[in-house]
Amino acid sequence: MKEEKKATRQSYGEALLSLGEENEKVVVLDADLAGATKTELFAKKFPDRFFDMGIAEANMIATAAGLATCGKIPYASTFAVFAAGRAYDQIRNSVCYPNLNVKICATHAGITVGEDGATHQMIEDISLMRTLPNMTVISTSDDVETKWAVKEIAKMQGPVYLRLARLATPILYEETQSFSIGKAIQIGEGTDATVFATGVVVAEALKAKELLEKEDIHIRVIDMHTIKPIDREMIVKCAKETKKLISIEDHSIIGGLGSAIAEVLTEEYPCKLTRMGIKDTFGKSGKAEDLLKYFGLTSEDIIKIC
Repeated sequence: MKEEKKATRQSYGEALLSLGEENEKVVVLDADLAGATKTELFAKKFPDRFFDMGIAEANMIATAAGLATCGKIPYASTFAVFAAGRAYDQIRNSVCYPNLNVKICATHAGITVGEDGATHQMIEDISLMRTLPNMTVISTSDDVETKWAVKEIAKMQGPVYLRLARLATPILYEETQSFSIGKAIQIGEGTDATVFATGVVVAEALKAKELLEKEDIHIRVIDMHTIKPIDREMIVKCAKETKKLISIEDHSIIGGLGSAIAEVLTEEYPCKLTRMGIKDTFGKSGKAEDLLKYFGLTSEDIIKIC
């Protein structure tokens, strides 16, 4: 990991600007939060291809669906709590049902929104989005991975939910790193345990890996950047090769990454999985780092289980 940190929402804004220069079909919609979602970068360069829909998230998604029917590639952005929550009906019926080419890029996901408090800490969005037919769900862990995802989803047809964070996190990958939708990234070859992680907590898993090596405990970290379609082959491989399986996510343990992994294991290689996440409760107001500790989502908490 590098010492430099960057929030994936910032990476999103930068990648969107670059994508706009490469592809004239890309249009961007926002719901009065362009400064926070960083779509303002695109808006300043391409004002004729940017639409501020105001505080009307459902209308924004419906409009994005309409633009998609005209051959545009709409990127619709707002906070995750509004994107996946308030606009769920429009995502389900106006985007996923007709299988339209809309990219929903939701920032400020999870408890790491911090001081915005429980009402704005969306910890159910992965669960909601991955149950929808035709939807691809991606949750990126750093700057490099996010920039790849923003550009890659423009090449594929169909709905995408891209989960992004407010918290600045370490840059984990070199720019030469290869990614593929639906294929997880394995970091390390340890056989004592596998830690499946997604989003901002991938960095915590890697910290745990480094600390455990000093105690002669060797684990592997799996960056599950794609929640749907899940990398079934990687899950089964790790289950066969390591002694313990752990999942960690800045999301409810109900319906999220841990649930997706458990579904694969029950069908293909039944074994125990320890799920780390928000345990059937709402978030709280506080600094992001303090909330990660409060909810037991730090490298120290991973080490206790390993």
